[in-house]
Formats: sequence, C-alpha cells, structure tokens
Amino acid sequence: MILKYLIQKELLQLRRDSFLPKMIVVYPIVIMLVMPWVMNLEVQNVSIDVVDNDHSTTSRRMVQSVESSHYFVFNGMRSSYAEALTDVERGKADIVMVIPPRYERDKVNGRQPEVLIAANAVNGTKGGIGSAYLAAIVQQNATAWQNAHPASSSAMGMPAPIKPITPVSTLHLYNPYLDYKVFMIPALMGVLMIMLCGFLPALNIVNEKEKGTIEQINVTPVSKGTFILAKLIPYWLIGMVVITACFIIAWLVYGITAQGNLLLVYAVSILLAFIFSGIGLVISNYSDTLQQSMFVMWFILVCSMLLSGLFTPVSSMPDWAQTLTLLNPVRHFIDGIRTVFVRGGNLHSIAPQLLLLAVYAAVMNVWAVISYRKNS
Repeated sequence: MILKYLIQKELLQLRRDSFLPKMIVVYPIVIMLVMPWVMNLEVQNVSIDVVDNDHSTTSRRMVQSVESSHYFVFNGMRSSYAEALTDVERGKADIVMVIPPRYERDKVNGRQPEVLIAANAVNGTKGGIGSAYLAAIVQQNATAWQNAHPASSSAMGMPAPIKPITPVSTLHLYNPYLDYKVFMIPALMGVLMIMLCGFLPALNIVNEKEKGTIEQINVTPVSKGTFILAKLIPYWLIGMVVITACFIIAWLVYGITAQGNLLLVYAVSILLAFIFSGIGLVISNYSDTLQQSMFVMWFILVCSMLLSGLFTPVSSMPDWAQTLTLLNPVRHFIDGIRTVFVRGGNLHSIAPQLLLLAVYAAVMNVWAVISYRKNS
C-alpha cells in the first residue's frame, strides 16, 4: 500500500514538471525519426571531379559510367589535376579521377595506361570506400573494353576473354536490401531505454536532494527498497510504453518489423532498463549536485555506446577493446535485440545475453539499495 502511494506521488510530480513530460515525448520521436537517417555509415554522394586528358570514346564512356553511379555526385570536368585538387582543398570534391593522355591509343597498342584516383582521406572510411567504388568502375570499363577488343588484349599479353562457366548468386540474409536502418533501429531503442530509465531517475533524485524534498521521505519508516522501487517503477513503465511506440514507428515509417518474438525484445529491453536505472541510482547516491551526476552519466553513456558495437562492429576493434566490450551490458543488449528483431532468433539463441543482463541488473540494483544513505 505504501509503495502504491509513493508511485502515485512520483507520477504526480512527473506530470507537474514542465520539462520532463515534453522530453519523454519528443526524445523518442527525434531518436526514431531523425537518427536513422543521419547516423548512416553507408558511403554515398561522394563528390568527384574528372580530368579527361584523352577525350576519346573510351574515356568518355568511363566518365559516363561514373556519372550514372548512384554512389557519386559528378561535379563536372576539370581542365587539369591542379584545378581539381583545388576543389578537394576547398571541400568541393572528395575524389579526383585523372584519365591520362592517349589512354585509348595505348590500350589499342597493347599497353596498360594507368588511371589516377586521388581521394581525400581525411575521412578514411569515405575516402577508402569511395576510391574502391571508383576503382571497380574503372575495372569494369577495362574488362568491357577487353571483351570488345580481343585482338588488342592478346597484344597486351592477356588471355582471350572467356565467359564465366560458374555463375554466382548472392543472397543477402536478414537484410535483403542492405538497409543500414535495419542495423541501427534496434540499437537506438537501447539508447532510449538508457536515457529514460537511467538518466531521468538519477537526475530526479539528485534534484530532490538539492531541493531538500527527499528528506521528507528519509525521516519516514519507509524502507530503502520500497523508496527506490517507487522511484524506478514509473520510469520502467514509461520505458515500456516508449519501446512499444518505437515498434509502431519502425513499422509505419520504415516498414521494419520484428522477425522474432516481441516478448523477447521486451525482455532484453526491460533488463537493460533495470541495469541503467540501477547505475543511475548508484551515481545519484554518490552525487551531491546535478552537474556531478550528469557528467558521470554522460561519460558512462558515451563509453557504453562506443564499446557496444552500435557504430563499429566489435570484430573490427583492437583485441583489448574487444575484451572490454565483454564487460559492457549494452553490447550484450545489442547482440540480443538484433538477434531477435533482425534475425528472428528464439529464446535459446539469446539465453547467454539474457543471463548476463540479469546478472548485471541484480548487481547494480543491489548496489543501489546498499549505497543509498537514508536518515533514520
């Protein structure tokens, strides 16, 4: 009965707050409707300048192939490499392709002229992948030319072109259209749970400390466990409502639905909520001001995200970083929710993640209860 009244008190305080209810509504909308579009690691719209020093039919055909590619934004032709390099220095171009003089004639005469690809590698991912895309286009054009001119190919010492005898069929499992949003959206749900169920309770308690209102509860015979549950249950409920809203948004806006059992998605989500609400309470127990708690929570959030596999695959990290990710509950949450939501996994396939998350939740919430200092 006491727990019920305390929960009602928390909900009433939350409703009277002029800021938090708006954030609870706006934050999920921004995360789900904006972030999947802007947090996109697919390399597209690479600006390219072309310097054609040959002006032959073959070089023009190559330029047309670049123009028609959806990976590139064709800035136009430049008269010299120096002029194109100026565009790169000014940020107007990402890649320069230089076709050498006598390109077509050299190929006809059995030589192998070299096409220069100069990429702005300040962003190593964009420069590397963009230049790889362009190199593939150049190679495709070279292969097409070789097939069209077998006599010249023989003069170059190349074998006569032959038709492939083994056709290759590529099947993209779980994400047939290679849509990066399918990869990101389940993980963004975890970010929402961390913010709503970790940040808000922590900031709420520290705010009550600063105002002195928490002392009214501290001097009552209410146990620490009851008090903490009353603080957390409203945010857990809000988190479940928000997760449900995320499912609806993902379905209506992106056409993405869970391939596995939704109850398992709710299970990993509520466990993550338990973990970060416990972390938030531990931080609030040791913080005297909002600034202290916010700084520590943001530090934990950033580290958790970077070491979770949300942006960078864990397998691409250094060995020491991969070891650290094993200590990060967000990594296990993302593994679990992607397994169910994207790949259609069952309870058996995410049992290790559920067990680890449950252990983390128990440890953090027990620590939160023990570390809470209540005046008797």
